[in-house]
Amino acid sequence: MQINDISRLIQSRRAYTPKFYSDLPIDPSWIEIMLENANWAPTHKRTEPWRFRVFHSAESRQRLSDFIAEDYTRQTPADLYSEVKLRDMADKPLASGAVIALCMQRDPAQSLPEWEEIAAVACSVQNLWLSCSALGLGGYWASPGFITRLGPILELAEGEKCLGLFYMGHLKPGTVLPATRKPVAEKIRWMK
Repeated sequence: MQINDISRLIQSRRAYTPKFYSDLPIDPSWIEIMLENANWAPTHKRTEPWRFRVFHSAESRQRLSDFIAEDYTRQTPADLYSEVKLRDMADKPLASGAVIALCMQRDPAQSLPEWEEIAAVACSVQNLWLSCSALGLGGYWASPGFITRLGPILELAEGEKCLGLFYMGHLKPGTVLPATRKPVAEKIRWMK
């Protein structure tokens, strides 16, 4: 592999929401490859805090969708309730080929600050996302408020919490989103 190859992959990664996904299923072996790559993220003191819950089957994605809809209905005051928002939130798992709950298992000894565990999970998600892009799939990390209430459906262990949902799917033909970044030179100070 050449540096240009990895640079091209990193710079072509985009956040593609489920509205850009086709209805093609994702091969489970691809998900296993992506999660194996996620497992190789950097981790201070080798705590490996990342944990994943995979909603791949139509039944599991429907169960997640139902949970989201019920939670929204239960949590939203009547004057703020929107049927459009409810459908938008509940349809995302159904429009995706898979949804992965991104969880963090806190080191029981708390041998390092929590932010380092969160950073390790974020590095893991970057590996997942780059793998997704390399396979030609779209991906999107969402962190809606309801993730703090997903415990029952995710069967979280003691000290474990959900940091977001990663939606993924095959992109509809011709889907390419532009992206820009400010020049890196504006963000660097060479110290003397």
